[in-house]
Amino acid sequence: MAVAKTPRVLPGLPLTLGYSLFYLGLVVLVPLSAVFLKSATLDWEQFWATVSAPRVMASYRVTFGTALLAASLNGVFGLIFAWVLVRYSFPGKRVVDALVDLPFALPTAVAGIALTAIYAGNGWLGQWLEPLGVKVAFTPLGILVALTFIGLPFVVRTVQPVLEELDTELEEAAACLGADRWQTFWRVVLPVLLPALLTGFALAFARAVGEYGSVIFIAGNVPLVSEITPLLIISKLEQFDYAGATAIAVVMLVVSFALLFLINGLQIWANRSRARS
Repeated sequence: MAVAKTPRVLPGLPLTLGYSLFYLGLVVLVPLSAVFLKSATLDWEQFWATVSAPRVMASYRVTFGTALLAASLNGVFGLIFAWVLVRYSFPGKRVVDALVDLPFALPTAVAGIALTAIYAGNGWLGQWLEPLGVKVAFTPLGILVALTFIGLPFVVRTVQPVLEELDTELEEAAACLGADRWQTFWRVVLPVLLPALLTGFALAFARAVGEYGSVIFIAGNVPLVSEITPLLIISKLEQFDYAGATAIAVVMLVVSFALLFLINGLQIWANRSRARS
């Protein structure tokens, strides 16, 4: 007897996969290929001279350094934030939960202007911080603040669903077996959350590396001090140096892909370690 096939809502694999690959190529692969092809118009000496100039190297350190640090801070405090939202009830919880998504909805330029107004020397917080020797606006610290602001939701929204599904009976069982709170968190809770935490970290880092709007106002854009790489790319485009701009973009792409590949490798390792345990 022939078994009736369950009708599919969407077309079969060949058609949907074809559309997916076409869309991926049109939106992602073609622009990235154009970047590599345009930078290939430079010979090796010109390419190396462009991407290794002192001003460009300083921008790499500022961009990738602050992006990694901001993603690390968001990994720690985003986990704490998600824990509070999932495990505790308090007045105004829904408002706080909604505010987490504010960096998603807020235009980046508005965020940059707001942060600059707050942390400038005459701002609400800057007027109290600068007398203490802590200058935020127009310094690399201001870049770190902006990148932390725009990256927090990625970690919270990635960890929160996993934490909601985590059975508290596992923690209770660990406590019954004599584990203290730190042992329970380190050996029971963290292994379950680690893949999601690494995913949130990767998303926050990727967003921070390419961020421009919220950083450009608070950075100060001082060459060799607080100048980000995307600003140099924009500057070269304004000078009609398209090959130089794409050469710097290629370096950013390669470094970003390498770091994301490393993070994804750690995520796979965490998933396998969790499966074995």
